[in-house]
Amino acid sequence: MNGEVPASEQGPGGSGRVRAARGDRTARGQKGATGAQADATSELAGAMSGGRATLLGPDVVVCVGPGGVGKTTTAAALALRGAKDGRRACVVTIDPARRLADALGTRHVGNEPHRVGPPAGARGWPGELWAVMLDAQSTFDHLVGRYATNEAQADAILANPVYRNISAALSGTQEYMAVEKLYELQESGRWDLIVVDTPPARHALDFMEAPRHLIRLLDNRVFRLLMAPTRAGLRAIEFGTHVLLRTVAKVAGGQVVADTVEFFAEFEGMEDGFRARAKRADELLHSGRTEFALVCSPRRDTVDEALFLAGQLAGEGFEVDKVIVNRCYPLYQPVSPGVAEGLAESPLAPFVVNLEQLALVASKEKEQLDRVTGALPKASVYRVPFLAREVADLEALAEVARYLDEG
Repeated sequence: MNGEVPASEQGPGGSGRVRAARGDRTARGQKGATGAQADATSELAGAMSGGRATLLGPDVVVCVGPGGVGKTTTAAALALRGAKDGRRACVVTIDPARRLADALGTRHVGNEPHRVGPPAGARGWPGELWAVMLDAQSTFDHLVGRYATNEAQADAILANPVYRNISAALSGTQEYMAVEKLYELQESGRWDLIVVDTPPARHALDFMEAPRHLIRLLDNRVFRLLMAPTRAGLRAIEFGTHVLLRTVAKVAGGQVVADTVEFFAEFEGMEDGFRARAKRADELLHSGRTEFALVCSPRRDTVDEALFLAGQLAGEGFEVDKVIVNRCYPLYQPVSPGVAEGLAESPLAPFVVNLEQLALVASKEKEQLDRVTGALPKASVYRVPFLAREVADLEALAEVARYLDEG
C-alpha cells in the first residue's frame, strides 16, 4: 500500500454499497459473538468508541484472499483497530514469511504471544495488541505434551524419528497446527479478538478443512490397522497387521518399521484427545463466533481469485462477511471536452492527460468492485486507498487501521 490518495465515499453505480472504510456501513444481519463475556466485551468496545457500531464484532476474524494484496497488513490493522477499541486483540499469521513482524515493526514475534506496544511518544491504547507467528513444530510438540498420559510418554514420542518426520513433512500438518494454535488462543480466554492471517487463497482452504482432515485420518482404516498391534484385538486383525508390516519392512527397512510400531504404540490413548480437540476447533470455525474477511485488490486477476475462493468457502459452509479492497484509486470526475480543449495548449495540458488516464484506471477498478458486490451481496465492502509509504512500522499500520474505522 503506497502512494496515498483520498478514498471515495461513493460506491459503484452511485449506490454507496462499496464505501471508503471510514464511511458509515449499512446495517445488516451479521454473525454475532455469543455468550455473556462476548456480549460484555462488545458493549465495552461500543462504549469506548463513543457508542458507534464496531467493525470487529465476533471473537475470531479469519482473513483470506490471494497473495500480494496486503492480507497480512490488513490482519494486523484489524487487530490494532480492536486494541484501539478497547479489546485484547491478538493477530496470528500462518504464512512462514516474516511479513507480520515487518508490519508491526518488530522482530520479536514468535510462536508464543508477544505484546506489541504503541510507538514511542504515541498515546496508549485502551486495549492490548498481541502477535503470534506460527511455528508448526513447536505447536505440535506442545499438543503431544498436552495429551500424553505422562512425561515419559511425551518424551518417547518427541524423540521418535517417525514423529519427527510426520510433524515436519506430513501434508496438512502446517494447516492443522495453525487451527490448533487458533483454538489454543481462543480457549485460553486471554483475548476477546483473534485475527488470523492465512496463506494465499488456495492454501487457505487447507486451513479451513484441516480439522476434518485430521478426524478422517484418525478414523482411517490404515491408521486403525497400525494401532491394532498395541491393543487387545482380534487375532485375525493382528495377523493382517503383521503381514502388512513385514511387507513394508522389505521396502523401507526393518528399522523404519520398528520406529513406526513404536510410535503408534506410544501414541495409544492420545488419538481420542486429538480427535475431540479437532472437532471443537472445527466447530469454532463454523460457529457464529468466527467471521471471514476476504481481502483483495481491485484488479481483475485478484478479484477472479478472490471470488473463486469465496465460492469454495461457500461450498464448505463458510460465508464471507466482509470484503476489504486494498490499494484503491479514488473516483475522478472526468474533464469535460470543452475544458480539455481549452487547456490543450496550456502548461496544464499534461495534467489533463494524466487525469484522464487516472479516471480510466479508476473506472476499470469500479468494474471489478461491481463484480465483488454483485457476487457477494450480503458482505460489507470496505475500500482502503493507496498510502504514501510502505507499511513497515506501527505508525503506518495505524494509518491503515484508520481506514478500517467506521468514522
